[in-house]
Amino acid sequence: MGDYASWQFEEGEEIHPGRVMLKPIGGGNRYEVCLVWDEALYALGVAKVLRPDQAEDEKALRDLRHEVEALGALAHPTLVRSFDAVLDGPRPHVLIEHLEGPSLRRLIKRDGALAIEQLLPLAAHVAGALQYMAQAGYVHLDVKPDNIVMGLPPRLLDLSIARTLERAGRTDGPLGTDPYMAPEQCVPREETRHPIGPATDVWGLGATLFHAISGEKPFPGGTGNDGAARFPQLVEDPQPLPEWIPGELSQLIFEMLDRDADRRPSCAEVVERLQPLVAELPRKMTLSRRGSLGR
Repeated sequence: MGDYASWQFEEGEEIHPGRVMLKPIGGGNRYEVCLVWDEALYALGVAKVLRPDQAEDEKALRDLRHEVEALGALAHPTLVRSFDAVLDGPRPHVLIEHLEGPSLRRLIKRDGALAIEQLLPLAAHVAGALQYMAQAGYVHLDVKPDNIVMGLPPRLLDLSIARTLERAGRTDGPLGTDPYMAPEQCVPREETRHPIGPATDVWGLGATLFHAISGEKPFPGGTGNDGAARFPQLVEDPQPLPEWIPGELSQLIFEMLDRDADRRPSCAEVVERLQPLVAELPRKMTLSRRGSLGR
């Protein structure tokens, strides 16, 4: 887990009454993520626990509370579910479901670019989840291959920086994960005419689909600490996509990566435009107007 402060949980240790640590499974600078056995659920779960140097930090606790509120307000087949949260006490954490399957990032790293048969259903499911979030008054703001588990259906994880549309509109950048951040996420609010909103998630999904279908991120990695040096998406167009990709799909992805948020399609439109492409897949899969897949 790097050089981050750690609770050094041991196997079998209770992180909360009835919630037993099994093994660490990841984390970042703010959270330790652990596989746990929960006696109330009588099932496996995943605990995102604020690290010991964050456990009494007001901003970290406030952000955890916002994440818990978002998880409680949202319920969609493609969004990760939450079962409990402990916001007081020595180990503040949220308990979410344990999902089997590799992340999209791991799949790309292992196998390279996804086949069209994998990509199109993935795109439809995640676009549907993001449209649902927008209609419920939320944006995700961290759509990326790390945050998608490749199951049936795929699942969108990590609402750590998700926020209401009202709060998102007041948010100053930079905020998110650099290669997947829309231009309006990369700069302070006064430097863009596009507030952060649903179109921001369209960009994140477009960058994710570009990476998944080509095996490469749409922009070379930035080298500076700020501005266009760090965020080439502020001034550059995406790299070309491979010629074997259907023209309609390439065009859709490039429109999702338009620097002008007003010109990006909505996630609802993304689902609609995927419909004829999904209909052409083997096994006669079809896509309904609401983004569900069938046969």
